Amino acid sequence: MANTIEELNGRRHFEYIVIGCGGIGSGALYWLSKRAGGDVLGLERFQLGHTNGGSQDVSRIIRMMYPIGAYLKLVPETYKAWEEVERESGYQLVYKPGSLSLADRPECIAVLDEYAKSMAKAGIPFERWNSKQLMERYPQFTAGPQMQALYQKDGGLVDAAAGNSLHVQLAQGRGAKVIDNCPVNKLSRNTSDLLEVCTPKGIFTCRKVMVTAGAWINHVISSIGCHVPVYVTQENVTYFGSPHVKEFTRDKFPVFIYHDKSNDVYALPVHGITGTKIGVDAGGPVTTGDTRTWVPDPVRLQHITNLCKRILPKFVGPVMETKTCLYTMPPDRNFLIDTASKAGFPDVIVCCGAGHAYKFASFLGKVLSEMAVDGTTQYDISFFCWDREALTNPQFKPTFYHGKEQPTSSKL
Repeated sequence: MANTIEELNGRRHFEYIVIGCGGIGSGALYWLSKRAGGDVLGLERFQLGHTNGGSQDVSRIIRMMYPIGAYLKLVPETYKAWEEVERESGYQLVYKPGSLSLADRPECIAVLDEYAKSMAKAGIPFERWNSKQLMERYPQFTAGPQMQALYQKDGGLVDAAAGNSLHVQLAQGRGAKVIDNCPVNKLSRNTSDLLEVCTPKGIFTCRKVMVTAGAWINHVISSIGCHVPVYVTQENVTYFGSPHVKEFTRDKFPVFIYHDKSNDVYALPVHGITGTKIGVDAGGPVTTGDTRTWVPDPVRLQHITNLCKRILPKFVGPVMETKTCLYTMPPDRNFLIDTASKAGFPDVIVCCGAGHAYKFASFLGKVLSEMAVDGTTQYDISFFCWDREALTNPQFKPTFYHGKEQPTSSKL
């Protein structure tokens, strides 16, 4: 699906170049192509649709539940962005079986209180259930008396692989070009005040660059004197071959997040693959995009197996597949959406999804397109600026989970 260098017919200048064509980058291609047509180029380090980063797989959670108001203001817009892609493509990407947040330990029930308070303030409808109400609605659970749940009807899943592919296809239909297996080695500015994007396939020039390179973000922006203090972790997700698959289809079962003492566990109903899907959120070892092992962690697999046997026994079956992926997270685990103005490059726009952005991927692409074309965006993204303490204070302690400091070995 990618274009070849030969298809460019010697063309080396585009108004807009997107570096990294995963979820957010492909979204930027799509929304830019609606404004700029064929003046858009995407450069992808690997083959399109690769599994090296954080945007792969057939399903990701999309939800209205967040404990932070800055996200809650934007979640309705992310649904609208995906709806636009669905309308144009005629292909369904978002499914809404509902979403649950669960907790059965006192310190974790306090997390539900935070979610409930934030959603109530934002006017997002939800229900709070005790264990009996949870099992009446979803008898698949074997919840103890301490279990509490928040339910939100609009939560569900978005098909990530299809979303990335459709973003690219629709952008190409408007003339945008995408070159894969094309890592970016350097950014610079030439004497004509154009940005130069240096790759093994030659130098491209443009007016605006969007860097959505995930674990390779600093590989790209270090050449212009920028650095984002991100932690890259290798994560697991497992598909179980449950013999009770009929009870976990999208029409029978929601997505859920179980808030544990040290990490969240997330799960999705059957979609794309016949197995049930579950993983530990942000619990993996620190690594880099180039040195990750690809070897799943058996300890985390055992953790989710034990949890399911306790609260959701029919969810478990033989392991069909355990995959690894990468999270790329600033120390406060919030997005970065800003320009590199302080380094003298206001025409370079940088976005990091913090390991939980796929649900926002198309919307963030729209935001980046507005920043590139208009110089600003209609949406309030001030919370995700480069000037915040987590990105400017070298002593900031990483808080990947409910404000608790996380043990990590190195920062990239």
